[in-house]
Amino acid sequence: MPEFRIEGVTPSGKAVAGTITADNKKSAKQRAEEMAREKRFKVTGVHERVAWLYRVKKGNEKPIDGEQKAYTKDEVRQALEKMGFQVVYVRKKLFGTKQTAAPAVDVITFVRVSADLMRQKLPFNEVLQLLVNDIANPVLRDAVKEINAELKQGKDSEMVFRKQSVVFGKFTANMLGLASKSGNMAEIYDSTAKFLERNAEFKRNLKSALIMPLVTLFVLMLAVLFYIGYIFPATAEAFEKMKIDLPPMTKASLQFSRWITGNIWLILAAFAIPSFLVWRFLSTDRGKFLVDQYIIKIPVIGNLLHKTAIEIFCRVFYALYSGSGENIDVIRMSAEACGNKYMEHQIKTIAIPLMIEKGKGLVEAFEATGVFTKTALSRFASGAETGTVKNTALQLAEYYEKETTYRLKNAIEVIQVVVSMIIMVVLMALTIVSSETATVRPKAPGTLLEYLNILGL
Repeated sequence: MPEFRIEGVTPSGKAVAGTITADNKKSAKQRAEEMAREKRFKVTGVHERVAWLYRVKKGNEKPIDGEQKAYTKDEVRQALEKMGFQVVYVRKKLFGTKQTAAPAVDVITFVRVSADLMRQKLPFNEVLQLLVNDIANPVLRDAVKEINAELKQGKDSEMVFRKQSVVFGKFTANMLGLASKSGNMAEIYDSTAKFLERNAEFKRNLKSALIMPLVTLFVLMLAVLFYIGYIFPATAEAFEKMKIDLPPMTKASLQFSRWITGNIWLILAAFAIPSFLVWRFLSTDRGKFLVDQYIIKIPVIGNLLHKTAIEIFCRVFYALYSGSGENIDVIRMSAEACGNKYMEHQIKTIAIPLMIEKGKGLVEAFEATGVFTKTALSRFASGAETGTVKNTALQLAEYYEKETTYRLKNAIEVIQVVVSMIIMVVLMALTIVSSETATVRPKAPGTLLEYLNILGL
């Protein structure tokens, strides 16, 4: 997340400054004005921390090019001059200054290796230094460098990691930031790595279950359209020129072919425009919420996605739950991590208020949301009675991991069988129509004139 420096002056003329993080400069300015009204000072500037390119030299030595993040151009120039360099130029980096997400594989590797090294009792600052030297991805490497430098300066670990939420992902950044404040860093890193690995595996398996069948069906549709729109009419129209009566299926197929070729642009528009509008809507927050609300009700795949979301919730809950009464933030973070906007909304707007305002128990609050399965509620109830809620969450996560893994394999097989059946039915239909066309026989001409008419002479 971009970092901004707020500069201001108090009514007495004293200069004040501070740093905040925001999604963009507009949001940063709004937050700055709110802080100014609250703290009673006047905002004189809001500067984003961006990358600056510079060229410096010492005496007659060869010029040195470099890059440095700072809030202003003068800040970079003054720092270089204090180091004894003669500044040739300092200019803002125009491209590549915006943070981008690091590849999921690299993030998982970073978290997993960090967890393994901390379990070997290696200090965290040494872990970061070791990994900085081995990270190949430049985006992730720069983020880890910045984290290491800011932690050495004594900055709040949670804020340091949250600044890199674009690179690591919101959930991962929050978890790693909390881990630095906890007494079980290795365990939280290990749980985070487990979650990331599980999430990546599920997405990979789901893609294999859906993408290839969809691609196969799409190619089959194109092949059918080519046959109906080009190959089949060439044969059927030849019979029409010979004034031969066509069989019913052949005649219907020819009419369908002519309708498609005559209205091709209208048909494309009828598919393309609604598809574009739906895609635009689904990319909005409201669209994502509705998708997550109804997708869990879809047979087979919906059930898998629902249980996977509960599994992730339980895994994060286990990693952060302390066993004391102050676990509202843990429930909130677990809801945000589950990957389902509808479940997150239900937990935040129903379960948490019930626990805070009405003093309801964990199980009763979860049941009121309507997003937890009977199995999950039963296990949480058992854990609440015996005081083992934390371990119950882990057991539930492991149970759903095994169940969804097994069911996903079965779902992939079912989808493949369904796709094969669709292909078989389509090919049979084409074969039947083609076979009927092969039975067409021209009438024997009775006179020379009829023969010449058939030939078009």
